[in-house]
Amino acid sequence: MTDRLPHEKGFHVSWDQIHRDARALAWRLDKRGPDGGAWRAVVAITRGGMAPAMIVARELDIRLVDTISVKSYNHQAQTPPRVIKAPQAEIMGQDGEGVLVVDDLVDTGKTLELVRALYPKAHFATVYAKPQGRAMVDTYITEVSQDTWIFFPWDMALQYVEPYRGRD
Repeated sequence: MTDRLPHEKGFHVSWDQIHRDARALAWRLDKRGPDGGAWRAVVAITRGGMAPAMIVARELDIRLVDTISVKSYNHQAQTPPRVIKAPQAEIMGQDGEGVLVVDDLVDTGKTLELVRALYPKAHFATVYAKPQGRAMVDTYITEVSQDTWIFFPWDMALQYVEPYRGRD
């Protein structure tokens, strides 16, 4: 049988790793903004983009930070994406020019496709990218295969695991 469960081809990301990778994203974005290399603002795609966006904003000394909330899945399946909270209009302007939109991952690209349609001149950056959605991202750090499931630290909890040989 070749079908795998999500955890069987998993990429586990620790808090340390997401911090290192988000800093690497910031370094890659440094001096690439349209205003003499600077970015006007950072907009995090909630919820996964909040931690990387915070780190990018800190590293690049960007004080204007907002969020856009897009619901594109529930715990059973993906659903058509829809904006449930938009960033402030004065931050985004007409088309998002000078704004850095940050998310943790681009998977199918449907979420970024929706946000890009709203703000076509924004710069889209993710920490991780899968091939199907990679075209929606301007800058990313690590590519993983489409069938890899990424386990982010905010989705995980430490728990007791039975020893391999069982109990006494």
